[in-house]
Amino acid sequence: MSLNVMEAGVSPSVDHDAEKALVSKVAWRLMPLIMVCYLFAFFDRINISFAKFQLQADLSLSDTAYGLGAGLFVVGYVLFEVPSNMMLYKVGARRWIARIMMSWGVATALMVFVTSEWQFYALRFLIGAMEAGFAPGVLYYLTLWFPQHFRGRITSMLFLASAFAGLVGAPFSGLVLEHLDGVMQMRGWHWLFLLGGVPCIGLGFLVLMLLKDRIEDAHWLTADEKKLLSSRIAHHEPHKSGGSLLAALKIPGFLTLGLIYFLIQVASYGLNFWAPQLIRSAGTESPVTIGLLTAIPYVCGAITMVVVGRLSDATGERRKFVAGLVIIGAIGFFSAGIFASHTTFLIVALGLLGAGIIASIPSFWTLPPKLLAGAGAGAAGGIAVINTLGQFGGIVSPVMVGRIRDLTGSTTPALYVIGVAALIAAALLLWGLPQKLRTLDKY
Repeated sequence: MSLNVMEAGVSPSVDHDAEKALVSKVAWRLMPLIMVCYLFAFFDRINISFAKFQLQADLSLSDTAYGLGAGLFVVGYVLFEVPSNMMLYKVGARRWIARIMMSWGVATALMVFVTSEWQFYALRFLIGAMEAGFAPGVLYYLTLWFPQHFRGRITSMLFLASAFAGLVGAPFSGLVLEHLDGVMQMRGWHWLFLLGGVPCIGLGFLVLMLLKDRIEDAHWLTADEKKLLSSRIAHHEPHKSGGSLLAALKIPGFLTLGLIYFLIQVASYGLNFWAPQLIRSAGTESPVTIGLLTAIPYVCGAITMVVVGRLSDATGERRKFVAGLVIIGAIGFFSAGIFASHTTFLIVALGLLGAGIIASIPSFWTLPPKLLAGAGAGAAGGIAVINTLGQFGGIVSPVMVGRIRDLTGSTTPALYVIGVAALIAAALLLWGLPQKLRTLDKY
Protein backbone atom coordinates (compact mmCIF):
# COMPACT_ATOMS: atom_id res chain seq x y z
CA MET A 1 0.00 0.00 0.00
CA SER A 2 1.27 3.45 -0.90
CA LEU A 3 2.38 5.62 2.00
CA ASN A 4 0.92 8.64 0.25
CA VAL A 5 -2.26 8.05 2.16
CA MET A 6 -3.15 11.71 2.45
CA GLU A 7 -3.86 11.80 -1.26
CA ALA A 8 -5.28 8.28 -1.40
CA GLY A 9 -8.23 9.22 0.79
CA VAL A 10 -7.77 6.57 3.47
CA SER A 11 -8.96 6.91 7.03
CA PRO A 12 -7.13 9.15 9.53
CA SER A 13 -6.21 6.10 11.65
CA VAL A 14 -4.40 4.49 8.73
CA ASP A 15 -2.77 7.84 7.96
CA HIS A 16 -1.56 8.08 11.55
CA ASP A 17 -0.25 4.50 11.53
CA ALA A 18 1.69 5.13 8.31
CA GLU A 19 3.07 8.38 9.67
CA LYS A 20 4.07 6.78 12.95
CA ALA A 21 5.90 3.95 11.16
CA LEU A 22 7.67 6.46 8.93
CA VAL A 23 8.75 8.65 11.86
CA SER A 24 10.05 5.54 13.61
CA LYS A 25 12.08 4.66 10.52
CA VAL A 26 13.57 8.15 10.36
CA ALA A 27 14.31 8.14 14.10
CA TRP A 28 16.19 4.84 13.90
CA ARG A 29 18.22 6.21 11.03
CA LEU A 30 19.13 9.61 12.49
CA MET A 31 18.86 9.54 16.27
CA PRO A 32 21.55 7.01 17.32
CA LEU A 33 24.39 9.09 15.82
CA ILE A 34 22.84 12.39 16.91
CA MET A 35 22.40 11.07 20.46
CA VAL A 36 26.03 9.90 20.68
CA CYS A 37 27.17 13.33 19.46
CA TYR A 38 24.95 15.05 22.01
CA LEU A 39 26.25 12.74 24.76
CA PHE A 40 29.79 13.94 24.09
CA ALA A 41 28.60 17.55 23.86
CA PHE A 42 27.01 17.35 27.29
CA PHE A 43 29.98 15.49 28.76
CA ASP A 44 32.14 18.33 27.41
CA ARG A 45 30.14 20.64 29.67
CA ILE A 46 30.17 18.58 32.86
CA ASN A 47 33.67 17.06 32.76
CA ILE A 48 35.01 20.24 34.34
CA SER A 49 32.99 19.46 37.49
CA PHE A 50 34.70 16.08 37.93
CA ALA A 51 38.14 17.50 37.13
CA LYS A 52 37.53 20.27 39.70
CA PHE A 53 39.41 18.83 42.68
CA GLN A 54 42.65 17.89 40.86
CA LEU A 55 42.43 20.94 38.59
CA GLN A 56 42.08 23.37 41.49
CA ALA A 57 44.95 21.75 43.35
CA ASP A 58 47.31 21.76 40.35
CA LEU A 59 46.50 25.30 39.21
CA SER A 60 45.91 26.78 42.71
CA LEU A 61 42.40 28.00 41.83
CA SER A 62 39.89 29.43 44.31
CA ASP A 63 36.22 28.44 44.02
CA THR A 64 35.56 31.83 42.42
CA ALA A 65 38.32 31.24 39.85
CA TYR A 66 37.00 27.75 39.11
CA GLY A 67 33.48 29.15 38.69
CA LEU A 68 34.81 31.87 36.38
CA GLY A 69 36.64 29.33 34.23
CA ALA A 70 33.58 27.10 34.08
CA GLY A 71 31.47 30.10 33.12
CA LEU A 72 33.88 31.33 30.42
CA PHE A 73 32.93 28.25 28.40
CA VAL A 74 29.45 29.70 28.24
CA VAL A 75 30.74 33.20 27.40
CA GLY A 76 32.43 31.81 24.30
CA TYR A 77 29.34 29.78 23.50
CA VAL A 78 27.02 32.77 23.85
CA LEU A 79 29.12 35.18 21.77
CA PHE A 80 29.33 32.83 18.79
CA GLU A 81 26.05 30.94 18.99
CA VAL A 82 23.75 33.07 16.82
CA PRO A 83 26.37 33.61 14.06
CA SER A 84 27.07 29.88 14.17
CA ASN A 85 23.43 28.96 13.68
CA MET A 86 22.99 31.45 10.87
CA MET A 87 25.97 29.82 9.15
CA LEU A 88 24.34 26.44 9.74
CA TYR A 89 21.27 27.65 7.87
CA LYS A 90 23.42 28.86 4.97
CA VAL A 91 25.86 25.96 4.52
CA GLY A 92 23.67 23.10 5.74
CA ALA A 93 23.29 21.41 9.10
CA ARG A 94 25.37 18.36 8.24
CA ARG A 95 28.54 20.25 7.30
CA TRP A 96 28.28 22.79 10.10
CA ILE A 97 27.51 20.31 12.88
CA ALA A 98 30.48 18.21 11.69
CA ARG A 99 32.72 21.31 11.80
CA ILE A 100 31.53 22.15 15.30
CA MET A 101 32.26 18.66 16.61
CA MET A 102 35.74 18.40 15.13
CA SER A 103 36.84 21.86 16.31
CA TRP A 104 35.54 21.49 19.87
CA GLY A 105 37.11 18.02 20.06
CA VAL A 106 40.52 19.50 19.26
CA ALA A 107 40.05 22.38 21.72
CA THR A 108 38.97 20.03 24.53
CA ALA A 109 41.98 17.76 23.99
CA LEU A 110 44.26 20.82 24.24
CA MET A 111 43.32 21.10 27.93
CA VAL A 112 46.17 18.65 28.62
CA PHE A 113 48.62 21.54 28.02
CA VAL A 114 47.07 23.94 30.57
CA THR A 115 49.50 24.89 33.34
CA SER A 116 48.23 28.28 34.57
CA GLU A 117 45.04 30.03 35.58
CA TRP A 118 45.03 32.31 32.51
CA GLN A 119 45.57 29.39 30.13
CA PHE A 120 42.61 27.69 31.83
CA TYR A 121 40.43 30.76 31.24
CA ALA A 122 41.52 31.16 27.60
CA LEU A 123 40.98 27.53 26.63
CA ARG A 124 37.62 27.27 28.37
CA PHE A 125 36.49 30.30 26.35
CA LEU A 126 37.83 28.70 23.15
CA ILE A 127 36.03 25.39 23.81
CA GLY A 128 32.76 27.26 24.26
CA ALA A 129 33.33 29.26 21.07
CA MET A 130 34.06 26.10 19.08
CA GLU A 131 30.95 24.30 20.43
CA ALA A 132 28.69 27.33 19.86
CA GLY A 133 25.59 26.51 17.89
CA PHE A 134 25.69 22.74 18.34
CA ALA A 135 22.63 22.25 20.58
CA PRO A 136 20.31 24.72 18.80
CA GLY A 137 21.68 23.49 15.47
CA VAL A 138 20.67 19.94 16.27
CA LEU A 139 17.28 21.11 17.56
CA TYR A 140 16.72 23.03 14.33
CA TYR A 141 17.84 19.99 12.32
CA LEU A 142 15.19 17.86 14.05
CA THR A 143 12.46 20.32 12.97
CA LEU A 144 13.42 19.51 9.36
CA TRP A 145 12.80 15.79 9.83
CA PHE A 146 10.04 15.31 12.42
CA PRO A 147 6.41 16.59 12.50
CA GLN A 148 5.49 18.86 15.40
CA HIS A 149 3.32 16.33 17.24
CA PHE A 150 6.21 13.83 17.49
CA ARG A 151 8.77 16.29 18.82
CA GLY A 152 8.09 15.69 22.51
CA ARG A 153 9.41 12.12 22.38
CA ILE A 154 12.07 12.93 19.76
CA THR A 155 13.42 15.82 21.83
CA SER A 156 13.32 13.58 24.91
CA MET A 157 15.38 11.01 23.00
CA LEU A 158 17.94 13.69 22.20
CA PHE A 159 18.21 14.94 25.75
CA LEU A 160 18.25 11.39 27.05
CA ALA A 161 21.81 11.48 25.74
CA SER A 162 22.58 14.33 28.16
CA ALA A 163 21.28 12.22 31.03
CA PHE A 164 23.42 9.31 29.87
CA ALA A 165 26.40 11.68 29.76
CA GLY A 166 25.93 12.15 33.50
CA LEU A 167 24.92 8.55 34.11
CA VAL A 168 27.93 7.07 32.30
CA GLY A 169 30.26 10.05 32.48
CA ALA A 170 30.15 10.46 36.25
CA PRO A 171 31.43 6.97 37.20
CA PHE A 172 33.72 6.96 34.12
CA SER A 173 35.27 10.23 35.29
CA GLY A 174 35.77 8.85 38.78
CA LEU A 175 37.58 5.79 37.38
CA VAL A 176 39.76 7.90 35.09
CA LEU A 177 40.73 10.31 37.86
CA GLU A 178 41.57 7.48 40.26
CA HIS A 179 43.21 4.91 37.98
CA LEU A 180 44.82 6.91 35.14
CA ASP A 181 46.34 9.57 37.38
CA GLY A 182 50.08 9.42 36.72
CA VAL A 183 49.87 7.15 33.65
CA MET A 184 52.34 8.38 30.99
CA GLN A 185 53.21 11.19 33.44
CA MET A 186 49.79 12.77 32.95
CA ARG A 187 47.33 13.79 35.65
CA GLY A 188 43.90 12.16 35.81
CA TRP A 189 42.18 15.38 34.73
CA HIS A 190 44.41 15.51 31.64
CA TRP A 191 43.16 12.07 30.62
CA LEU A 192 39.59 13.16 31.28
CA PHE A 193 39.74 15.99 28.74
CA LEU A 194 41.75 13.95 26.23
CA LEU A 195 39.27 11.06 26.28
CA GLY A 196 36.39 13.52 26.02
CA GLY A 197 37.82 15.44 23.07
CA VAL A 198 39.46 13.00 20.66
CA PRO A 199 36.32 10.88 19.93
CA CYS A 200 34.46 14.06 18.87
CA ILE A 201 36.80 14.46 15.91
CA GLY A 202 35.84 11.01 14.59
CA LEU A 203 32.16 11.65 15.26
CA GLY A 204 32.39 14.82 13.19
CA PHE A 205 33.54 12.78 10.19
CA LEU A 206 30.65 10.34 10.73
CA VAL A 207 28.15 13.21 10.74
CA LEU A 208 29.61 14.45 7.47
CA MET A 209 29.28 11.03 5.86
CA LEU A 210 25.99 9.72 7.26
CA LEU A 211 23.56 12.61 7.82
CA LYS A 212 21.58 14.39 5.10
CA ASP A 213 20.51 18.03 5.06
CA ARG A 214 17.07 17.53 3.48
CA ILE A 215 14.36 14.89 3.27
CA GLU A 216 14.77 14.97 -0.52
CA ASP A 217 18.40 13.82 -0.16
CA ALA A 218 17.57 10.72 1.92
CA HIS A 219 18.24 7.77 -0.41
CA TRP A 220 16.90 5.44 2.28
CA LEU A 221 13.37 6.88 1.92
CA THR A 222 11.04 6.05 -0.97
CA ALA A 223 9.43 8.81 -3.03
CA ASP A 224 6.09 8.23 -1.25
CA GLU A 225 7.74 8.33 2.17
CA LYS A 226 9.47 11.61 1.33
CA LYS A 227 6.18 13.09 0.15
CA LEU A 228 4.29 11.99 3.28
CA LEU A 229 6.96 13.19 5.70
CA SER A 230 7.33 16.57 3.98
CA SER A 231 3.56 17.09 3.90
CA ARG A 232 3.13 16.29 7.62
CA ILE A 233 5.90 18.72 8.60
CA ALA A 234 4.49 21.42 6.32
CA HIS A 235 1.01 20.88 7.78
CA HIS A 236 2.06 22.63 11.02
CA GLU A 237 4.75 24.86 9.52
CA PRO A 238 3.50 26.47 6.32
CA HIS A 239 5.65 29.02 4.45
CA LYS A 240 8.76 27.81 6.24
CA SER A 241 11.02 29.30 3.61
CA GLY A 242 10.16 32.90 4.55
CA GLY A 243 10.83 34.99 7.61
CA SER A 244 13.90 36.51 9.22
CA LEU A 245 15.65 36.62 12.58
CA LEU A 246 14.35 40.15 13.22
CA ALA A 247 10.78 38.99 12.58
CA ALA A 248 11.30 36.09 14.99
CA LEU A 249 12.54 38.48 17.71
CA LYS A 250 9.32 40.50 17.47
CA ILE A 251 7.02 37.51 18.05
CA PRO A 252 5.09 37.93 21.36
CA GLY A 253 6.45 35.56 23.98
CA PHE A 254 9.85 35.14 22.31
CA LEU A 255 11.87 37.02 24.93
CA THR A 256 9.81 35.47 27.72
CA LEU A 257 10.90 32.04 26.50
CA GLY A 258 14.49 33.29 26.57
CA LEU A 259 14.08 34.45 30.18
CA ILE A 260 12.49 31.14 31.20
CA TYR A 261 15.33 29.19 29.63
CA PHE A 262 17.86 31.45 31.37
CA LEU A 263 16.33 30.59 34.75
CA ILE A 264 16.20 26.87 33.90
CA GLN A 265 19.87 26.96 32.89
CA VAL A 266 20.83 28.71 36.14
CA ALA A 267 19.43 25.62 37.83
CA SER A 268 20.91 23.16 35.33
CA TYR A 269 24.45 24.52 35.61
CA GLY A 270 24.07 24.61 39.37
CA LEU A 271 23.62 20.85 39.23
CA ASN A 272 26.19 20.12 36.51
CA PHE A 273 29.08 22.11 37.96
CA TRP A 274 28.52 21.67 41.69
CA ALA A 275 26.91 18.26 42.36
CA PRO A 276 30.29 16.52 42.97
CA GLN A 277 31.27 19.32 45.35
CA LEU A 278 27.99 18.98 47.28
CA ILE A 279 28.51 15.23 47.67
CA ARG A 280 32.10 15.68 48.77
CA SER A 281 31.14 18.37 51.28
CA ALA A 282 28.60 15.96 52.80
CA GLY A 283 31.47 13.58 53.67
CA THR A 284 32.33 11.41 50.64
CA GLU A 285 36.00 11.45 49.59
CA SER A 286 36.50 8.67 46.99
CA PRO A 287 36.38 9.98 43.38
CA VAL A 288 34.76 6.73 42.22
CA THR A 289 32.06 6.90 44.89
CA ILE A 290 31.44 10.58 44.14
CA GLY A 291 31.12 9.70 40.46
CA LEU A 292 28.62 6.92 41.16
CA LEU A 293 26.51 9.11 43.45
CA THR A 294 26.62 12.00 40.97
CA ALA A 295 25.05 9.69 38.39
CA ILE A 296 21.85 9.35 40.45
CA PRO A 297 20.22 12.68 39.46
CA TYR A 298 20.91 11.85 35.81
CA VAL A 299 19.25 8.44 36.19
CA CYS A 300 16.19 10.14 37.66
CA GLY A 301 16.27 12.76 34.90
CA ALA A 302 16.49 10.09 32.18
CA ILE A 303 13.49 8.18 33.50
CA THR A 304 11.41 11.32 33.96
CA MET A 305 12.17 12.80 30.54
CA VAL A 306 11.12 9.58 28.75
CA VAL A 307 7.87 9.32 30.70
CA VAL A 308 7.03 13.02 30.39
CA GLY A 309 7.98 13.08 26.69
CA ARG A 310 5.41 10.37 25.94
CA LEU A 311 2.74 11.93 28.16
CA SER A 312 3.36 15.32 26.58
CA ASP A 313 2.93 13.93 23.06
CA ALA A 314 -0.13 11.90 24.07
CA THR A 315 -1.94 14.88 25.60
CA GLY A 316 -0.52 17.64 23.38
CA GLU A 317 0.24 19.63 26.54
CA ARG A 318 3.71 21.21 26.71
CA ARG A 319 3.71 24.28 28.97
CA LYS A 320 2.22 22.74 32.13
CA PHE A 321 4.56 19.75 32.02
CA VAL A 322 7.59 22.06 31.87
CA ALA A 323 6.26 24.12 34.79
CA GLY A 324 5.60 21.03 36.90
CA LEU A 325 9.10 19.68 36.29
CA VAL A 326 10.71 23.01 37.17
CA ILE A 327 8.76 23.10 40.45
CA ILE A 328 10.02 19.60 41.29
CA GLY A 329 13.54 20.86 40.58
CA ALA A 330 13.03 23.83 42.90
CA ILE A 331 11.94 21.48 45.69
CA GLY A 332 15.14 19.52 45.03
CA PHE A 333 17.32 22.62 45.42
CA PHE A 334 15.65 23.68 48.66
CA SER A 335 15.97 20.12 50.00
CA ALA A 336 19.65 19.93 48.99
CA GLY A 337 20.28 23.08 50.99
CA ILE A 338 18.44 21.78 54.04
CA PHE A 339 20.20 18.38 53.97
CA ALA A 340 23.62 19.57 52.77
CA SER A 341 25.41 17.69 55.58
CA HIS A 342 23.47 14.42 55.32
CA THR A 343 24.64 12.30 52.39
CA THR A 344 21.58 10.03 52.15
CA PHE A 345 19.01 12.83 52.22
CA LEU A 346 21.22 14.94 49.95
CA ILE A 347 21.22 12.20 47.30
CA VAL A 348 17.41 12.01 47.49
CA ALA A 349 17.28 15.79 47.03
CA LEU A 350 19.64 15.57 44.05
CA GLY A 351 17.42 12.85 42.60
CA LEU A 352 14.44 15.20 42.79
CA LEU A 353 16.53 17.98 41.33
CA GLY A 354 17.60 15.77 38.43
CA ALA A 355 14.08 14.47 37.80
CA GLY A 356 12.84 18.04 37.59
CA ILE A 357 15.54 20.19 36.00
CA ILE A 358 17.15 17.67 33.65
CA ALA A 359 13.77 16.50 32.35
CA SER A 360 12.44 20.05 32.01
CA ILE A 361 14.96 20.95 29.29
CA PRO A 362 13.71 18.63 26.51
CA SER A 363 10.14 19.49 27.48
CA PHE A 364 10.97 23.19 27.20
CA TRP A 365 12.37 22.73 23.68
CA THR A 366 8.98 21.63 22.38
CA LEU A 367 7.81 25.25 22.93
CA PRO A 368 10.07 27.39 20.66
CA PRO A 369 9.16 25.52 17.42
CA LYS A 370 5.47 26.23 18.16
CA LEU A 371 6.27 29.94 18.35
CA LEU A 372 8.69 30.02 15.42
CA ALA A 373 6.75 27.82 12.98
CA GLY A 374 7.06 29.32 9.53
CA ALA A 375 9.98 31.61 10.41
CA GLY A 376 12.42 30.02 7.95
CA ALA A 377 15.90 31.43 8.57
CA GLY A 378 14.39 33.11 11.62
CA ALA A 379 13.65 29.67 13.07
CA ALA A 380 17.33 28.68 13.02
CA GLY A 381 18.43 32.06 14.36
CA GLY A 382 15.49 32.30 16.76
CA ILE A 383 16.21 28.94 18.35
CA ALA A 384 19.84 30.02 18.69
CA VAL A 385 18.84 33.33 20.34
CA ILE A 386 16.62 31.57 22.89
CA ASN A 387 19.41 29.11 23.62
CA THR A 388 21.89 32.00 23.88
CA LEU A 389 19.70 33.86 26.36
CA GLY A 390 19.42 30.66 28.34
CA GLN A 391 23.16 30.05 28.30
CA PHE A 392 23.73 33.30 30.19
CA GLY A 393 22.51 31.19 33.10
CA GLY A 394 25.63 29.13 32.59
CA ILE A 395 27.71 32.26 33.14
CA VAL A 396 25.79 33.51 36.16
CA SER A 397 25.31 30.21 37.99
CA PRO A 398 28.91 28.91 38.36
CA VAL A 399 30.34 32.31 39.27
CA MET A 400 27.52 33.05 41.72
CA VAL A 401 27.82 29.71 43.50
CA GLY A 402 31.62 29.93 43.61
CA ARG A 403 31.53 33.46 45.02
CA ILE A 404 28.97 32.53 47.67
CA ARG A 405 31.11 29.53 48.68
CA ASP A 406 34.20 31.74 49.01
CA LEU A 407 32.31 34.33 51.07
CA THR A 408 30.30 32.03 53.35
CA GLY A 409 32.14 28.71 53.23
CA SER A 410 28.87 27.02 52.23
CA THR A 411 26.94 26.27 49.05
CA THR A 412 23.57 26.26 50.85
CA PRO A 413 22.62 29.95 50.34
CA ALA A 414 23.28 29.60 46.61
CA LEU A 415 21.02 26.54 46.45
CA TYR A 416 18.16 28.57 47.90
CA VAL A 417 18.74 31.36 45.37
CA ILE A 418 18.63 28.84 42.51
CA GLY A 419 15.46 27.31 43.95
CA VAL A 420 13.76 30.71 43.86
CA ALA A 421 14.91 31.21 40.25
CA ALA A 422 13.27 27.90 39.33
CA LEU A 423 9.98 28.95 40.93
CA ILE A 424 10.02 32.22 38.95
CA ALA A 425 10.48 30.18 35.75
CA ALA A 426 7.48 28.04 36.67
CA ALA A 427 5.35 31.12 37.31
CA LEU A 428 6.25 32.57 33.90
CA LEU A 429 5.39 29.27 32.23
CA LEU A 430 1.99 29.12 33.88
CA TRP A 431 0.94 32.77 33.58
CA GLY A 432 3.37 34.67 31.34
CA LEU A 433 3.14 33.07 27.89
CA PRO A 434 0.91 34.05 24.93
CA GLN A 435 -2.07 32.04 23.73
CA LYS A 436 -0.09 30.43 20.89
CA LEU A 437 2.00 28.58 23.46
CA ARG A 438 -1.03 27.61 25.55
CA THR A 439 -2.67 25.58 22.79
CA LEU A 440 -2.34 21.81 22.66
CA ASP A 441 -0.41 20.05 19.90
CA LYS A 442 -2.90 17.83 18.11
CA TYR A 443 -2.66 15.57 15.08
